[in-house]
Order: sequence, then C-alpha cells, then structure tokens
Amino acid sequence: MTPPLPDFRSPDFLRAHLRETMAFYDRTATDPSGGMYQFFLDDGTVTDARTRHLVSATRYVVTHAMLLRTTGDERYRTGMLHALQFLRTAFLDPATGGYTWLIDWHEGHARVLDATRHCYGMAFVMLAYARAFEAGVPEARDWLSEAFDTAEQHFWQPAAGLYADEASPGWQPAAYRGQNANMHACEAMISAHRATGERRYIERAEQLAQGICQRQAALSDRISAPAAEGWVWEHFNADWSVDWDYNRHDRTNIFRPWGYQVGHQTEWAKLLLQLDALLPADWHLPCAERLFNDAMAKGWDDEHGGIYYGMAPDGSICDDGKYHWVQAESLAAAAVLAVRTGDARYWQWYDRIWAYCWAHFVDHEHGAWFRILHRDNRNTTREKSNAGKVDYHNMGACYDVLGVVGTV
Repeated sequence: MTPPLPDFRSPDFLRAHLRETMAFYDRTATDPSGGMYQFFLDDGTVTDARTRHLVSATRYVVTHAMLLRTTGDERYRTGMLHALQFLRTAFLDPATGGYTWLIDWHEGHARVLDATRHCYGMAFVMLAYARAFEAGVPEARDWLSEAFDTAEQHFWQPAAGLYADEASPGWQPAAYRGQNANMHACEAMISAHRATGERRYIERAEQLAQGICQRQAALSDRISAPAAEGWVWEHFNADWSVDWDYNRHDRTNIFRPWGYQVGHQTEWAKLLLQLDALLPADWHLPCAERLFNDAMAKGWDDEHGGIYYGMAPDGSICDDGKYHWVQAESLAAAAVLAVRTGDARYWQWYDRIWAYCWAHFVDHEHGAWFRILHRDNRNTTREKSNAGKVDYHNMGACYDVLGVVGTV
C-alpha cells in the first residue's frame, strides 16, 4: 500500500527520503574486492556482479557525498572513499588521463570491455571529484583539475564553444556531437565552481549553456517550430549541424535516444537557474521558464499522470514511457523555479509530480525508485538499476531541493 502523502517541501522529508533511498544500496552494493555492484532487481538482488560502468561508478561517489553532507553519518564517507578509490584504480588510465567506459571486474582485477573515451563519462568524473572535494577530500581538487585539463585538451572545440562527444582510446575523435555530454559538463562545472570558487569552471558552464540552449536550440527551430520552438535537440553532426536521423529507430537508447527528451528541457531549466545564482545573466530565467512550462504543457500525461520520455519534432509523443529520471529532474526544476520566481504555479507542479512519483515510482516495499514504467504506470522490467541509474537522479533531486528550501 502507498503511504499517505508527506509534506514534499519539508527538509526533514527530503533528508529522510535520501537516507531511505540509499538504504536500498547500503544493504548489498559494496563489493569488498573493489567498487560497488551496479545491477539490481527491484528486490535488491544483484544480477551482474562483474560488469562495471563508468557512469555508475562516478555516480556512487556523488550520491555518497550528498548523503555525507546532508546527514554527517561517517558511513557515507566510507562509501564515498571506497567508490573514489575504485574510480581511480579501475577506470583511470594514468598514461593518457582517460577513463575507461566499461570494465569486467573479477577477483580484484579489471578487464577492459570498452575503452572508448566519452565526454559524458568525463563530465561525471569531474562531478564526482567536485562533490568529493566539497565533502572533505582535499586531493580531489587536483584530480578535478586534471580531469578538466584532459577534457579541454581532447574534447573542447573552441570554434563551437562546446565539447565533442567521443574519442578512441588513443583520443582520435568521432564525428558524433551531442548535447547530453555538454549538459552534464555544465552540471559538473557548476559544482566545480561551488566547491573550489575557481572562475574558469563557472565561465565554462555559461559558455556551454549558451551554446546548447541558445545557439544549438535555435538551429532546430526551422524544422520543429512551433511544435518545439526553442527546445534542445539531442544529436548533431561533426560541424554541429542538426542530425535529425541519429538513432531514429532507437528511441529508448539509454544514453542517446532519438527525439526531444522532455526531461532534458526541465533539467536544463534547473541548471540555468543554478548557474544564474553564481553568474547571473538576463537570459537564464526567461529561457528556464519557457523550457519548463513548454515541457509540462506538452509532456505531461493528463490521463495517467507523469511526464513522457520522448517527443518527435512534429510535437507528437514518440516514447510514452515514464522514466524515473525525467520525473526527478522535473520536480527539482519546479522547486528551483518556485523559489526563484515566487510563482505558486511551480510549487503546484512540484507537488503534483512528487505525488505521482510517490504513488508510482517510489518502491515502498523494497526501497529506491523503479526505473521505468509503461504509460499506464505498470512496472514490467523488474530491473531496479541498470548501467548508470543507482538512483543518482532522484537522490540528486532531493539534494537540489534541499539547496533551495533548507540547508544541505
């Protein structure tokens, strides 16, 4: 049975929900031989004890750092340091500064499964180090600087003012360009500036935000306007022209799905206001409000509740699944907008999205959140966490809301 609705705006509720969500992983996630398990069924059963993905590995650092800062419980410091050590020893190639995308971990040894260098992964490496430094790991400041320098050397494209997306293990660039890596790089830069106070990070965050939310978003308007005017498209060619066909037949791809991602519009809205708090600019708030309001107008399912996953350029819903991260990022964006603007409509959206998640995504029996539901909110995967999930988005949403309604 679903428990009664709590006060979703209460800092006490948010801190308690952080602890309760992490408790799902506390029970079984830590691998004494190194790192943490990443693949779980809804009941907590580990389905793959050997495959380790860079994104999950870095996100474990972030989630433990968040719990440490919000609770002060030293067991989360232990978890954070355990995850950090694994990141440094199992994924980092000291000779090149690159991080392996996917490994097989067995009996204390890593076997590389995919050594591709992804800017998306590097963004989370930087975020992990920023959060670790903020949580009391002094060495992480230098690790953050090293990762930033590596990204600048191998991914940064000065003419575009954006990062390229992918390279070979020897740093030969691929032709694909994507907004997702740049969005999470912006997130990392915001956290890096908060942690260190270094201006280069927040200036890079502003450049990334302008590049994606203004210049690149405008490029897609000629096809999608007015269905998605000013929305952020996902995929681009090597010259940063819009690639309308990339993964057209793979709309549920875990990192590069086709279509406008409704949740990325609201995630950008949140990031723009977090950026604005550190480096104000006149365009941040209007863009954030437009992205969020339009995403809710076109992406909310009036029949079954929740926010759809993907929208085609013509405005039709191309993936009507409900993904946990979309709901989480949207409720965080609503809270940040509510505090920034004083407009009660955003609190109404915040409560509405939370109530939907409380009823359908929060697993009140086993803990954590379900990963993906059908449009009618059925859960048929039984896969609580796959590569990259580890409940980073929903715990991060609680942490972000605490940042604006309470004290972290």
